[in-house]
Amino acid sequence: MEIGLIGKPSSGKSSFFKAATMNDVDIDARPFTTIKPNVGIAYVTVDCIEKEFNVKCNPKHGKCVNGKRYIPVKLWDIAGLVPDAHLGKGLGLKFLDDIRQADVLIHVVDISGKTDAEGNPTNNYDPSKDIEFVENEIDEWFYEIIKRAIEKYNTKIRTSKIDLKDVLHEQLSGLNISKEVIAETIEKVGFDDLRKLAVEIRKMSKPIIIAANKIDVNGSEKNYDALKQKHQNIIPVSSLAEIILSKLSFEGKIDYNGKDFKIIGNIDENMRKALDIIKNMIGKYGSTGVQDCLNKAVFDLLGYIVVYPVADANKLTDNKNNILPDAFIVKRGIKLKEFAYIIHTDIGDKFIGGIDARKKIKLSGDYELKNNDVIEILVKR
Repeated sequence: MEIGLIGKPSSGKSSFFKAATMNDVDIDARPFTTIKPNVGIAYVTVDCIEKEFNVKCNPKHGKCVNGKRYIPVKLWDIAGLVPDAHLGKGLGLKFLDDIRQADVLIHVVDISGKTDAEGNPTNNYDPSKDIEFVENEIDEWFYEIIKRAIEKYNTKIRTSKIDLKDVLHEQLSGLNISKEVIAETIEKVGFDDLRKLAVEIRKMSKPIIIAANKIDVNGSEKNYDALKQKHQNIIPVSSLAEIILSKLSFEGKIDYNGKDFKIIGNIDENMRKALDIIKNMIGKYGSTGVQDCLNKAVFDLLGYIVVYPVADANKLTDNKNNILPDAFIVKRGIKLKEFAYIIHTDIGDKFIGGIDARKKIKLSGDYELKNNDVIEILVKR
C-alpha cells in the first residue's frame, strides 16, 4: 500500500510527511524544498480484533496500543507541483513521474491562503485554485499518455488482433493501473472524449483526498468552510500541531491518544500556551487531521479491508506462537487464493484451501475475504 503526498510548493507537504512518519525531512518556506521524494513509513489505524478473541496480539509490523492496531503503509512526499507542470514547468514531469507508484493521493493544500500558486508568500489567495490546477495537471498528464496510446493503435496496430484495451493497459501499466479499471472506465464513458476518459481513469486509479493544512492559522477556517461545501473528501489538518504532540508524547511530557491529550510532565509557559491553542483546535475538529487523512484515503476512498492470516486457526498464532502477528490491507472483493499469493508466492503455489478462525469451517480459493477475517491458509506439504 503506497500513498503519495501531492501539492504545490510550501503547502506543508513535508510537514505532513514528518507528522505522519516522524522522519526528519527538510521543512522550509522556500519553493521546491523537496526535490527527490522523501519515502517513509506511516500507519493507518483500526480497532484490533484482539478484544473480540480475548487475546493480546504480537504484531510483527507496526504496533497495537490500547486495542488500536497501527498498520504500516509507505508514504511518499513528492516534489511540489506548479501550473503547467505537464508542459515541463517547475519540476514538471519529474513530479508526475513520481506519483506512478501511488495507490491513492493526499493533496496537501495551504488552506490559510498565504502562499500563491507557486508557493511564494502572499495574502488572500484562494486555495480552491490549488485544488483545480493540481488535479488538472495530473489529468492532463493522463490525457497525454492515453492520447499517445490511441495514436499508436490507430497508426500501427489497428489491423492486428490486439484489443485497444490491451494497448491502453500497456501504456498505463507503469502507473499501477489494472486492466479491470481501464475496461470499466471505457464501458462507462467510451472513447469519444479522451479527456473525459483520462479524468475518469485518474479518478478510479489515483483517487484524491484533500488535506486542508494550516487550519490553525488565522483566516483558514473561512476558506475551509467554503471548500467543504464543494468537496466531500476534505479534512481540516494541522501538521504542525501533530508534530508538536507526537514529539511531546515521545518525550513523556503528555499522554496523547491521537484524539486528545493531557499534560503529565514539565512544560514551559510558552509551550503550555501553544498546547492550549492546539487543544481548542482539536476540540473543534476532533483531531489534528493527519491520521484521519491516512485512514480515510485507505479505507474510504480505496475501500480496502484488513485481514489477519495465521498459521493456527485455533491458537490464532504464526509458527513462532506470535498471536495475530500480521494484519494485511487488501482490496475489497479479493479471493482467498489471490490473498495467498500476496502473502508469499510459495504459499499461493501450494494453496489448497483455508480455515475461518471464527466459524472453524473450511474455505475454498474462491471465498471472498471480509473485513477483519482471521484465516488459516492450508498448503500442500
